Amino acid sequence: MEIVIATDASWVIDDITAALGTDDVNFTVCSEGRVVAGEVEKNTPDLAILDMQIGSMGGMAVTMSLRLDESSGLLPHVPVLMLLDRRADLHLARRSGAEGWLIKPLDSLRLKRAVTAINNGGTYTEGLPTPDSVADDVGGAEPDVVDSPEEEAANAG
Repeated sequence: MEIVIATDASWVIDDITAALGTDDVNFTVCSEGRVVAGEVEKNTPDLAILDMQIGSMGGMAVTMSLRLDESSGLLPHVPVLMLLDRRADLHLARRSGAEGWLIKPLDSLRLKRAVTAINNGGTYTEGLPTPDSVADDVGGAEPDVVDSPEEEAANAG
């Protein structure tokens, strides 16, 4: 398996290579987001793991650039796993076209699960409500009680 890692943080590289490193996995590390498309063009990876903050071109911009190049036929499709700094970045990840994302800090179990899901053609997302929890919230909520004008006047005094 070929994996491109795009980050300028050495601890992120260490966490990813420790979790995913085996004899059949090769890593290409890009410390600048602008060079990722060139690496994809040279040797199409099975997965790109992109940090949200990468120098002057972050993970969201790189993902959107890869998707744009793919749609114009310049590059093949490369599945993307984004590494988010905070939960507030979820809306960016959802719009970018990434197959999955993890919210830092990272751990090897979540990294392995995400990579396995994406490599099997699925997605892996964190921080989004599940359909069951949304249904529970909707069904279990107390209805708003609105006083009639008469009750409102009686309760005011």
